[in-house]
Amino acid sequence: MPGEKRSSSSLFTVLLAFGANILVAIAKTIAAAITGSASLVAEAAHSWADAGNEIFLIQAERAAAKPRDDSHPGGYGRDAYVWSLFAAVGLFTAGAVVSIMHGVSALSSEEEDTNYLIGYIVLAAAFVFEGISFIQSYRQAHAKASDAGTNTFEHVLRTSNPTLRAVFAEDSAALVGLVIAFLGLLLHELTGNPFWDALGSILVGVLLAIVAFVLIERNRRFLVGQPGSDRAWEAALAALLEHPEVEKVTYLHLEYVGPERFYLVAAIDLRGNDREADVAVDLQDVEAALEESPWITEAVLTLSRPGAKALVPASVP
Repeated sequence: MPGEKRSSSSLFTVLLAFGANILVAIAKTIAAAITGSASLVAEAAHSWADAGNEIFLIQAERAAAKPRDDSHPGGYGRDAYVWSLFAAVGLFTAGAVVSIMHGVSALSSEEEDTNYLIGYIVLAAAFVFEGISFIQSYRQAHAKASDAGTNTFEHVLRTSNPTLRAVFAEDSAALVGLVIAFLGLLLHELTGNPFWDALGSILVGVLLAIVAFVLIERNRRFLVGQPGSDRAWEAALAALLEHPEVEKVTYLHLEYVGPERFYLVAAIDLRGNDREADVAVDLQDVEAALEESPWITEAVLTLSRPGAKALVPASVP
């Protein structure tokens, strides 16, 4: 089913981001200890939060890949949203809250920062590492957006792949946060007023809080039941109508049960006038054919009500 192309590159993107965040977090922590910069403390907290979140995202990828079984006939795909939700909450608590609290406490500080050069060097190096990770996540998102026929940022917001969205959002926030931290450090050096450095820490925290809330809300929607996109719905309808046993479809519902995985419910009319026992077998055959698709975790079909209006693909006038 077209719309979202499954790929093993998601795990590679997460692992790349994890490695970059560990290296950057260590460097930022050392620089924050040397300089005393509130903005660097916020950035260190940001990177440690991101690194910890990647562990949740790796688990999300593993959980979603488990095949369905008798205890979970709908599969384990929604586990990906649970683990991604944990990651988003972690970004808020370990990143946003720590950064804002430290920035607020630093507003009243009169301590002069030193070794600005070390701070600039670490921020520049971090920008390079975070940039490499962002380029990888952007390429993956752009390729999938092209397959889905949407722009990159719209696809990231709407995709059913929570790890792709989380890594892209965290990498984007990391680059913006580094710019904010640089400006806070620079204005502190130019004016001699630690207010700007403290403000940089607060702004980094606000940025992380916004990103965390967006990620939490998107995962919540998929956990409570997100219907399939119009493109996926059209593809599912076409797949049903292409089956030789199906005469018409009068009802069709698609719901995400994991990254790029659907639960399908439909009411159909079968060709011919078979006996009830034969009709049951025919329905099961169509269900089995649908579930051979990598996109359909489970399909449930029933017979249409007499006189129910047939659904027509959008491409048919």
